[in-house]
Amino acid sequence: MPAATPDPDPVPVHGSGDPAPAPDAPVPPGSPAVTPYGGPVAPGADRATVGLGMPGFGMPDGPVFDGQRPPDAALAGDCVHCGFCLPTCPTYVLWGEEMDSPRGRIDLIKAGLQGETFDEGSVRHLDQCLGCMACVTACPSGVQYDKLIGATRAQLERRVTRPRAARLQRAAVHGLFPYPRRLKVVRALLRAYQAGRLGRLLARAGVLRRLPASLQAMEALAPKLGPAPRLPARTPAAGARRRTVALLTGCVQGAFFPDVNAATVRVLAAEGCDVVVPRGQGCCGALSAHAGREGEALDFARRMIEAFEAVQADAIVVNAAGCGSHLKEYSHLLRDEPGDWGERAAALAARVRDVTELLDEIGPVAPRHPLPITVAYQDACHLAHAQGVRAQPRGLLAAIPGLTLRQPAEPELCCGSAGTYNLLHPEPAAELGARKARAVLATGAQAMVTANPGCWMQVGTALARMGRRMPVAHTVQVLDASIRGVPAEQLLADALDGPGTTVGA
Repeated sequence: MPAATPDPDPVPVHGSGDPAPAPDAPVPPGSPAVTPYGGPVAPGADRATVGLGMPGFGMPDGPVFDGQRPPDAALAGDCVHCGFCLPTCPTYVLWGEEMDSPRGRIDLIKAGLQGETFDEGSVRHLDQCLGCMACVTACPSGVQYDKLIGATRAQLERRVTRPRAARLQRAAVHGLFPYPRRLKVVRALLRAYQAGRLGRLLARAGVLRRLPASLQAMEALAPKLGPAPRLPARTPAAGARRRTVALLTGCVQGAFFPDVNAATVRVLAAEGCDVVVPRGQGCCGALSAHAGREGEALDFARRMIEAFEAVQADAIVVNAAGCGSHLKEYSHLLRDEPGDWGERAAALAARVRDVTELLDEIGPVAPRHPLPITVAYQDACHLAHAQGVRAQPRGLLAAIPGLTLRQPAEPELCCGSAGTYNLLHPEPAAELGARKARAVLATGAQAMVTANPGCWMQVGTALARMGRRMPVAHTVQVLDASIRGVPAEQLLADALDGPGTTVGA
């Protein structure tokens, strides 16, 4: 994608930049609907949040923001409307709608801080942000958009009443995914569903097509499940111990991608790390925080801090990009909590490392066996943009003998997974997933490698929909295969049809 050029002309706060038609002006056939506040409704925008006068959509009377941690006006004022964020913003790339760009959303936030009211168009534009943070990387002014959108979503979650269907959908998502025990039950049911080929029967009977879009997306994204062995509480280092690390097993990662956790333990042990798996750990709270469920996120964070304080470790290792990003932000999340929570959160955050980050820090000691394959590395947004970890996974992969590393086009653009975005906004997510899948295919690689379960499911599902299934693996699984001397053919076969892979189109 060509680099952005500065845009010196200010854009209107309420609209796409084009003059709004007069109230009684005729609307040309085929023109997009126009909201009074949010500008044109993009054709690919999520239908669940588009339209005027939605039943059950309640807005606060008067100003949209209250005094409980509102967005920081100083941070909002840092945006100078230069436009460098535009080509990196997924929703702006899809629709070309100013209010679905970072600077457009910042204008909405500024309006709210100035006491203006919001309508459903305003909320729609803010809801449709993926939170990928590509704009943070692209911004030459250092605008902290992540903190602005986080504070705004917490306000909206408390003060805006969405339609009943949307409320039920969000309650179901957040009542399931942050709870590992509940996911284990779902895992058992899903494994039986897959073993009995019930999905194929329902698809042929047309039942799946009649499900709500979010349930269709959930069914399509579900990975193939195999056995889920329990990780040892402590795995000793192979050879001399260089570090003691504690592993975050994760919610979705632990339930649906246990092979990634097992590979992570093997690689860390091979590289001289004692690996501890704290038994009291639960959800880190990333999904809750990104959705604006602030109280829930704080509860999860406090429990996580207590669980990892109970073990002695030099570092806390994470193999899911979204979780690692959120753990590193704990000191900001708990900054106003009474007592010593702020200090404890900062101490934990300082020890958090992505697995590739730690492996790069300590350097390799385990021999690598050749893997003569070509792979395309797909950046996970919350690893590349939120954590700034880009070179480390590429360096580790490139150091494997025989492996050829290729870069898909538009590496800064989100695949559309974005936590639960592909469940809450399945249509634009599918568009972004297909775009990313085409970029991966264009590299001519034999397999795709990524560092986040959401990216894995999202792009794998998009490839399957296109009839172009290909092997997908986590970075640490490729390292594990090289260290153990797994043949390239077996790695590719496991990454195409083994546990964690896309079930099929």
